[in-house]
Amino acid sequence: MQLTWDEIEQHVAACTRCPLSQTRNRPVIGRGDHQADLMLIAEAPGGQEDQQGFPFVGRSGEILDRLLQDSGLNRDEIYITNILKCHPPGNRDPREEEKEACFPYLKYETYLLKPKVIVCLGRVAAQRIISPDFKITRQHGTWTYRNDCALTATYHPSAILRDPSKYEIVKSDFIEFVKERDTRRKMP
Repeated sequence: MQLTWDEIEQHVAACTRCPLSQTRNRPVIGRGDHQADLMLIAEAPGGQEDQQGFPFVGRSGEILDRLLQDSGLNRDEIYITNILKCHPPGNRDPREEEKEACFPYLKYETYLLKPKVIVCLGRVAAQRIISPDFKITRQHGTWTYRNDCALTATYHPSAILRDPSKYEIVKSDFIEFVKERDTRRKMP
């Protein structure tokens, strides 16, 4: 079965596949350009995202917007989503069964988008998408290639809130993401 963007959103809104559906205020489906070559994937919505129903709002969203701007991008030309569509209480790491319950939605988003570059924001996303033993401190900005798509990871914007010295590292990673996207756009 192939779903449309509207159908994915309807399925996520009605989802009860895991207990997080009982505690969420609003599910958070991805947002952005449905033709984007660059897809950002984080682990789960935070508290403010749960209230508003949109990815990356609040302080982490402000940092993400600054990173995008500093690398020549904006939200209108990328697609941003999370592995989980519901907020885990207390901002805890998502549990395996929660990731498994939501993963089909992420697969549909990726299938419909067909991005040229996928960037995982943070350790949890990188370990689920790239490799279970991915080490964000050592491997951020390194590339893996699968099915005509380049995959990489960098620190989550919330890591910059905890350690502002990481901003320049992540900014450099973002600049490389744009270069990789531009290179892949030129490929046949």
